[in-house]
Amino acid sequence: MKSTISLLLCLFFLFPVSSSAAKRRKDRKRNVIETPADSLLVQKPIDTVLIVSPDTLKTDSVPKTAPAASHKLTAKDTITDNDIVLPEGLANGVDTLISEEVDHLQPPVHRKGGNIDYPDSVYIQRLCALPAIIELPYNSVVKGYISLYTEKRRELVEKLLALNLYYEPIFEQELDKMGLPIELKYLPVIESALRPNAVSPAGATGLWQFMIGTARMMGLEVNSVVDERRDPYKSTQQALRYLQQLHDNFGDWTLAIAAYNCGPGNVNKAIRRSGGKRDYWDIYPYLPRETRGYVPAFIAANYIMNYYDLHNIQPGEIELPSETDTVLVNKRLHFKQISDVLGIEVGELRQLNPQYRRDVVPATAKRPYFLVLPEESAYAFVENEDSICNHQSELYARRITAELAQASRTPIQGYHRVRSGENLSVIAHRYRTSVANLKRWNNLKSNNIYPGMRLAVSSSYAKTRSSAKTTATKSTRKAETWITNGVRYYKVRPGDSLWEISRQFPGLTVQALKNANSLNSNNLKPGQILKIP
Repeated sequence: MKSTISLLLCLFFLFPVSSSAAKRRKDRKRNVIETPADSLLVQKPIDTVLIVSPDTLKTDSVPKTAPAASHKLTAKDTITDNDIVLPEGLANGVDTLISEEVDHLQPPVHRKGGNIDYPDSVYIQRLCALPAIIELPYNSVVKGYISLYTEKRRELVEKLLALNLYYEPIFEQELDKMGLPIELKYLPVIESALRPNAVSPAGATGLWQFMIGTARMMGLEVNSVVDERRDPYKSTQQALRYLQQLHDNFGDWTLAIAAYNCGPGNVNKAIRRSGGKRDYWDIYPYLPRETRGYVPAFIAANYIMNYYDLHNIQPGEIELPSETDTVLVNKRLHFKQISDVLGIEVGELRQLNPQYRRDVVPATAKRPYFLVLPEESAYAFVENEDSICNHQSELYARRITAELAQASRTPIQGYHRVRSGENLSVIAHRYRTSVANLKRWNNLKSNNIYPGMRLAVSSSYAKTRSSAKTTATKSTRKAETWITNGVRYYKVRPGDSLWEISRQFPGLTVQALKNANSLNSNNLKPGQILKIP
C-alpha cells in the first residue's frame, strides 16, 4: 500500500495534472518584476502554496499545525538574489583554517551516503517545525544557502557540528539567562564558523566577530596580551547584550541581526531608502550586499544544525573536554607552569583560553583573571595553586616579563589586505620585516593566507599610510555639537542612528532622545538638528 502511494506521488510531481496547471506554471515564470537592486528579482504574489506529502517527512519533523491550504506569498517567500557575498563563516578555506586552529578535530568515524534533496514543501515544513521566536521563512535565497551546506560544504558542517558540542552550552546558558531567542546561538556559525581565533579581512575577531571599537564600547578588554573578543564566555555575554540593544532600537529580531552585521546606520539608511518600511525583506534590496546574504544564511544555519542527519551528514569528533570549570587566578602564570604541574597540554590550554595571546595569564591580586580548565583539573588547580605558582618561578618570571615587554612594544602600525598571488614572504619583503613577525603579529599557525585577508604589519610606510587615512576619516566623521542657551544640540551625520548618537552622551537613552525631539520613529536625515536632553 505504502509503495503504491509513493508511486502515485511520484507520478503526480512528474506529470502535469492538467493543461491549466501547466499554464499557471508558465504564467508564474512570467510574473517577475525587477527591483532597485541589481540582479534582484521578486515574484509577484501567487495565490498558491506547496503542500507537503506526509510520506516525504519523518513524523517528528512535521509541525502540529500545517500551513493554510491557500496563502498569498509575499517578497520574503519568493525573493531571489544572485548578487550576494558569503558571510565569513562560509567563505572559501574556512574548513582548512578550522583544521589548522583545532588540532583535535577529526572527521566522523562513519560517514553515510551523499546528500538527499527534498521538495521545497519539505524545507518549508521543517523550518516551520523549529521552535523559534524569530521568523524563519523559506525562499530561493535561503534554499541556496541550504544547498551550499548540504552539497558543497558538507565537511565544513561536520566540523561545525563537532565544535558546536562544546560551544552550544555556553551560548544557550547566556541566552536563557537573558531571556533571548535560543536560535540566536547559530549566529556564530555564520560569523566565525565557531572559531574563537577567527579574524576577518576587516579585523573583526572572535566567535562573534567584534570590531575593536565595538568591543571596547561593550566593555571587553583588547590589548596585545589579552583579547576578550576571543573569550567564548565574555564575548558571548557582550554580543548578546549588543543584540538586545539593537532589538530595543529596531523592535524586530531580523532587523537586529542585520544591524549586527552591517551596523545600525546602514539598516536605518535602508529603511529610509525603502520609504520607511521596517521589515527585513522589504528593505532587502537596499542593504549592503553581504547583509543581504546574512539573514538567509542564518536561517539556513538553523536548518542544517537541526536537520543534518536527514542529509546524511554526521558530526565530526573533537577532543575537547565535555565538562569544564573556571578558576580565579590572582598571580601571573605561564601556561607552561600549569602544564608541567597538572599535566595538561599547552595546546589544550590555548583552546580553552584563546583570549590569552602570549600564553600568559597577566593576573595580580588587584586584577584577577579567569582560567578555564577541564573539570578534574580545576579541582587539582585549587589544591595545588601554590605549587603551580612556585614551579620554576624565577625562570617563568623572566619569560613572562619578556613576553609582556614584547607585547607592550606593539609594533603593529598598519594593515595589509592580501592580494591574489601574494604569500607571506612577498608581504614581509614589502614591509621590511620577517615571515616570523607576520605570523606572530597575526596569530598565524601556518603560512596559509588567502586573498582579501587583513594582516597586521609594521613599517614606517604602513604607519604613514595608516595615519593619513585616520586623519582623513576623523576630519570627515567629526561630530558637530554646540550649546545654545544652556541646551546642547547635535547635527545628524550620514549613517547616524538614534542608538549610535545616544551612545555618545552618557546616560542618554534612545527613548529620551525621541521624547526631547518629538520623534515618532527612529528615522533620521543627514543635517537634521537634534536637541540633547
